[in-house]
Amino acid sequence: MDQMGFVAWLIIGAITGWLASEVMKTSRQQGLLMNILVGILGAFWCGFLFQQFSSTGTTSFNIWSLFVAFIGAVVLLVVLRLLAGRLKFLSKQQRTARL
Repeated sequence: MDQMGFVAWLIIGAITGWLASEVMKTSRQQGLLMNILVGILGAFWCGFLFQQFSSTGTTSFNIWSLFVAFIGAVVLLVVLRLLAGRLKFLSKQQRTARL
């Protein structure tokens, strides 16, 4: 990956991570760095899945790549929210078991 490709991934990650956090109503809990990470991880993950099902994944800086990255970021935020809820539920059960 060349230097411009790295910058493009940061821009795509920032845009899609921010849009996904706005849709999922998590923008208050996340900062810029978390938005970028969620966007980039979502783009890689969803791009890989799209390619496995013989569709085009993330290719370059275009609308399709933004769409794929956005879908991946939203799904990643849903999974993170479910995991966070599960961890809170488990810790609550442990506290009540001690009583």
